[in-house]
Amino acid sequence: MTPTLVRRHRPSSSSPESRARDWAEIQERMLVPLYEAVYERLEVGSGTRLLSLGCGSGLALLMAASRGAAVSGVDPDGRRLALARERLLPEGAGAARLGHGAPESVMDAGSPPFNLVTAFDPLYCAGGSAQGMATALARAASCAERGAPVVLAGWGPQERCAASGALRVAARLADPMCAPARWRPCGRDDLENLAQQAGLQPDGSGRVACPYGYADMGSAVRGMLSTGAFDAAVRATDEEQVVKELSEALHPYLRRDGTVWMPNVFRYLIARA
Repeated sequence: MTPTLVRRHRPSSSSPESRARDWAEIQERMLVPLYEAVYERLEVGSGTRLLSLGCGSGLALLMAASRGAAVSGVDPDGRRLALARERLLPEGAGAARLGHGAPESVMDAGSPPFNLVTAFDPLYCAGGSAQGMATALARAASCAERGAPVVLAGWGPQERCAASGALRVAARLADPMCAPARWRPCGRDDLENLAQQAGLQPDGSGRVACPYGYADMGSAVRGMLSTGAFDAAVRATDEEQVVKELSEALHPYLRRDGTVWMPNVFRYLIARA
């Protein structure tokens, strides 16, 4: 599935609430081909008990639930999590479980273990502390059945990711003291190394084209800012400077009709708990 262009949006805002909404309305859907490819390969359906690490505003969970899966998700961003609740638990109904923090927050005593764990957000796997991520993955895997697949996602080869230029702006402007929050290219074996640190056994991988398509430059800037990759750069400089340099980095992908189109490739790894 190729994502459609996101409709036009209002100018950028520095409000954390607006950034969360931008993620849900603009950016999250760019990873739909990744979600679909993994769910199809692993035959996600009515027998699936899914735990999503970094579930964001819940689009991947919603897609799994539409296949009949029982879904649970955790995310450190309370604003995104609130949007996920709006999507998955309208008027308090539904069986989805959402929590802030550790996987145990979405488990009840005596509930069956998960049989699929996902960590789809490529910034989650290419950004912060590898040791911290490995610990989180190991903790999630301990809540899953023995041998259950644990899916990690990251950027594909840098030369095949048009977004790399924009993300380098974030790394260059960020305070060096905020290195864990800075983007860096995903190395060839990063996902395998992360899995092994978490005590997981790699068991297959794949690549998926996930182009970023936006209706105009304003939507492109807001979508990229909503990822969190630019937060350290904004703290180190100011939002106006970040927006200016980000717009310049996105300009080569501005088309004659005013839309912005950036081809990207993501890679996923299937490991076993």
